[in-house]
Amino acid sequence: MEYLDFELPIKELEEQLDKCMIIGEESDVDVTETCKQIEKKLTETRKDIYKNLTAWQRVQLSRHPNRPYTLDYINALCGDTFLEMHGDRNVKDDKAMIGGLGKIGDQSYMFIGQQKGYNTKTRQYRNFGMANPEGYRKALRLMKSAEKFGIPVICFIDTPGAYPGIEAEERGQGEAIARNILEMTRLKVPIICVIIGEGASGGALGIGVGDRVLMLENTWYSVISPESCSSILWRSWEYKELAADALKLTATDMKKLKLIDEIVREPEGGAHSNRDKTFQIVKNKINAHFAALEKLSPKELVNQRMEKYGAMGVFNG
Repeated sequence: MEYLDFELPIKELEEQLDKCMIIGEESDVDVTETCKQIEKKLTETRKDIYKNLTAWQRVQLSRHPNRPYTLDYINALCGDTFLEMHGDRNVKDDKAMIGGLGKIGDQSYMFIGQQKGYNTKTRQYRNFGMANPEGYRKALRLMKSAEKFGIPVICFIDTPGAYPGIEAEERGQGEAIARNILEMTRLKVPIICVIIGEGASGGALGIGVGDRVLMLENTWYSVISPESCSSILWRSWEYKELAADALKLTATDMKKLKLIDEIVREPEGGAHSNRDKTFQIVKNKINAHFAALEKLSPKELVNQRMEKYGAMGVFNG
């Protein structure tokens, strides 16, 4: 188990608890009461830490190396029913963007999402979750296929941004993202977007237009990362914590600004602390929102989606 800086008090108490239990097993000393006291203190410490997280600490949790990624959610939700689909029918298959058909219960969905790697080799293979234009074009191709057969779309968002390389710009990165935003506003099937990690810039928006946009509790959604914002404004990454607060990028901020529809609570300690419970929570949310959306006609879906996004940013002075 890996611990972040602010989780070190939890690590220390867990180590104390382990040592206490070992002493009890290896000797005749009764340590039951001591273990109970440590457990109580551990529970209180956990509550205090996770109840008062700063914006920057939530950014750190969203990047936790043990946090579940898109394929983890898909495999947990669909089991063996997931069939991955490849290629944009133009350039190549982008490994940072995955998609395919799968079932939750008896309902078929088109799943699309950015996929990060688990180690150095897979991170390079997945390009650190940063999609090229062909990734967004693959996503759009799959959405159009879903529309053709009346299949709802689920998008899992987890990216530090679209790939910013010269070759990506040459192949039309900006146009690909803009095209996806346009086409998603008028797609005639339900779209549910779930931000499961990082939601950075146009890279997230390229698959982020939906009838329902949900954010897990310890994720972030912003036009720019705190580090990049800090380097632009202060010419240094040292002010990333200040930038994270100023950007209003947490799920709570997004809900207040009416840019998302719901905050999905995570198990105490973050999604990585209890993966199975996290998967079940997300599954229940998807089922609940789809049950409401499937009652709407294609025309109602598109009209409501357009009104929703048209109202964003409107303010009466």
